[in-house]
Amino acid sequence: MPHLVFVPCFSELDMKKQDSEIQEPEMSAESPSGDGSAGQLQEVPGSPEGTDLQRDTEVKTGGKEITLLMQTLNTLSTPEEKLAGLCKKYAELLEEHRNAQKQMRVLQRKQTQLIQEKDQLRSEHSKAILARSKLESLCRELQRHNRTLKEDGVQRARVEEEKRKEVTSHFQVTLNDIQAQMEQHNERNAALRQENMELAEKLKKLIEQYELREEHIDKVFKHKDLQQQLVDAKLRQAQELLKESEDRHQREKDFLLKEAVESQRMCELMKQQEVHLKQQLSLYTEKFEEFQNTLSKSNEVFTTFKQEMEKMTKKIKRLEKETTMYRSRWESSNKALLEMAEEKTVRDKELEGLQGKVQRLEKLCRALQTERNELSKRVQGVAGPGQGPGGAMQAPQPTDSIPAASPGSPALEAPPSSPTCHCSAESELEVAPEGSVVTAQE
Repeated sequence: MPHLVFVPCFSELDMKKQDSEIQEPEMSAESPSGDGSAGQLQEVPGSPEGTDLQRDTEVKTGGKEITLLMQTLNTLSTPEEKLAGLCKKYAELLEEHRNAQKQMRVLQRKQTQLIQEKDQLRSEHSKAILARSKLESLCRELQRHNRTLKEDGVQRARVEEEKRKEVTSHFQVTLNDIQAQMEQHNERNAALRQENMELAEKLKKLIEQYELREEHIDKVFKHKDLQQQLVDAKLRQAQELLKESEDRHQREKDFLLKEAVESQRMCELMKQQEVHLKQQLSLYTEKFEEFQNTLSKSNEVFTTFKQEMEKMTKKIKRLEKETTMYRSRWESSNKALLEMAEEKTVRDKELEGLQGKVQRLEKLCRALQTERNELSKRVQGVAGPGQGPGGAMQAPQPTDSIPAASPGSPALEAPPSSPTCHCSAESELEVAPEGSVVTAQE
């Protein structure tokens, strides 16, 4: 029975060679991934414990197959039938082994594809981290929101790292299961297909999580754009308010300047009227002095011209009427002069009030200018280093302030009135008629 011993040994050696050829492509397919799990997978077959276990399993499976084969061969009668049965069994085993090799190659391709997808996910994850760092540098004003985003990103990165570790550990477990269960062809292949489907579902979940992360990053970008638009709208509103306040201040300044010019013109008119009235008053005083002189002359010659006394008394009465008329005129002119003086004081008070308003408006203008400068500085601070020195908004030049009119300026001062002359003239008017009456009685 030499054939019975030789043929099974040959088939067992051939199976061992084919198993070693299958394990070598597995190691070569796992080596490009470069992670720790592949290194662990490469170290396990090379360890003495792994080789002993593998040899034990191979011996056990080989012994079982040999016993089964010997039992089937013992049922046959002739050596030719036994040799034919052995060849048929060997052909079946070879066909099954080739099918297993094909399935193993398909699994290796899927494994390389999964490794490439994992590397792509790593690169995309690094790109997402770079994008997050850029967002942190750009969004310094939103530190709280960025911190929460950073914490969420770190937490998600940890979750993804844990999931990646789980996936790699699961890969390692599945690969170990594939290496340990290569001889169990049909049943173990179905289990491997199921595990690959689970891995595909997990990878789909990872892809969905990554898409959700991309959507979250897009939302963050949109939120930043909306905040930038809000800041721009607030800046435009502040500029419009500043422009409106400047226009209102300019209108008020023009109105006050017009009122000041009008009050100065009225003051000059009042001064001219005062000068005209003073001239009339001096003319009336000259006439009154002439009348007094004539009256004194008439009193001197009254003793010598008694025969003309009646005529002179009539003339004196007529002159008294004229004096009363002149006195009433003088009183009316003096009253008008007093009214003009009161009106002048009122105008002076109004002018002082207008000057106070002008000073207050100047202070308001300066306050608005300082506020505008602060707003422009704040706007420059908000613009930040994104704009350069040339991109900052240029603040408008401050308008010229209104020159404050001093209360002691010569254009607005009124000449002091001299009521002493009027009083002296009135006293003379009162004395002169009494003297005339006394002389008439004498």
